[in-house]
Amino acid sequence: MRLTKATDLALRVMMRLAVAGDELLVARRVAEDMRVPYTHVAKVVAQLQRLGVVETRRGRGGGLALTAGGRTGSIGVLVRRLEGVGDVVDCEGEVPCPLAGACRLRGALRRAQEAFYATLDPLTVDELVGPPTGPVLLGIGRREGRAPG
Repeated sequence: MRLTKATDLALRVMMRLAVAGDELLVARRVAEDMRVPYTHVAKVVAQLQRLGVVETRRGRGGGLALTAGGRTGSIGVLVRRLEGVGDVVDCEGEVPCPLAGACRLRGALRRAQEAFYATLDPLTVDELVGPPTGPVLLGIGRREGRAPG
């Protein structure tokens, strides 16, 4: 199974926000830290806000922060919501698979997909940013000589 680039970025953004503590980060800074285009981060942040795991504050002194649910919610549930409902393979695509009515592979792939998500279910963002990950995330913006904050 492979996550979309948007889901991968969403998880990295959440991890970066988790180690920021009470400091609000602006999307532009997160994009720089993650070395991705600002437009991608802005789109992901909007989706995370709709899901209720990131809050945004506008204006001077504003920025991004994780909600309590964003910190302690299940990564598996979040990834399911970000990825959407769907099979690993598209059996009813433009040209439907001739095995669709008698295929055992589709069921096996569904079970494998659910096992993938089930492995992520007990994890939270807070757990993902424990050592050694958290200190690396904190040092990302400082590597290029930027002052903290």
